[in-house]
Amino acid sequence: MTDRPQNLPKRARPGRPPTLPAARERILDAAARQFAHSGYESSSVADLAAALGVSKAAIYHYFPTKQDIYDAIILDVLGGLSAAVRAEAARAEPGLARLRAFMLAHARYFERHHARFVTMLIGYSGMALPERGDAARLRDGYEGLLREILAEGVRLGQLRTLDVAATGRAVLSMLNWMVRWYKPGGGEDAEAVAAGYYELITRGAQPRP
Repeated sequence: MTDRPQNLPKRARPGRPPTLPAARERILDAAARQFAHSGYESSSVADLAAALGVSKAAIYHYFPTKQDIYDAIILDVLGGLSAAVRAEAARAEPGLARLRAFMLAHARYFERHHARFVTMLIGYSGMALPERGDAARLRDGYEGLLREILAEGVRLGQLRTLDVAATGRAVLSMLNWMVRWYKPGGGEDAEAVAAGYYELITRGAQPRP
C-alpha cells in the first residue's frame, strides 16, 4: 500500500536477496490474509511461503520470525491510517466538516486494507516489545487528532459541550468494530456506513435549543 510510513521495516538478513518483486508488501499482504482468515496461531511461515510460491528462506530474508511479520502489519496499518486520515482532515473546514472527513477517510482506509485491519484489531495486544510501544504512540497520536477535532467543534459552537475523550472513544469504537461484521463487496461500502455513523453522532451532539 502506498500510504504506509517509511521508517518501520525490519532489517533484512544478509545474503543474496530472493527474486520476489515488491517482496515486503507481498509478504505482508499475504500474511494479513492468512492471519485474518485463520488467526495468528493457526498460520505458519510454510503456509505463507506456499501462498507466495517461494521458499521459507525467502520469507526469512525479509522477516526473521512470524512475530516480526505480525508486528509489521500492525505498525503499517496504524501509520498508514494516521497519514491518510490526517491528510483528509487537513483539507476539510474546521468543526463538523473535519469530523466527517476524519470518519469517512478512516472507513475508506479500512475497506482498502481490510485484511490488515482485521489483523491489527485482533492482534494488537500480542505484539512484541519494543514494537508495542511504537504502536501505542501511533494509536495515541491518532486518538489525539480526533479529540482535537471534537474540541474544535465545541469551540465553534457546532457541538454542544461534551466529554471529548469519551466521545472520541465512541467514534473510534463505531469505526473500528465494523471489522466484526463488515465484508468488502457485500453491499453498502464502508464509507457509506461511516457517513451514517456521522449523522447519528452529530444529530445527537449538536447544540440544543
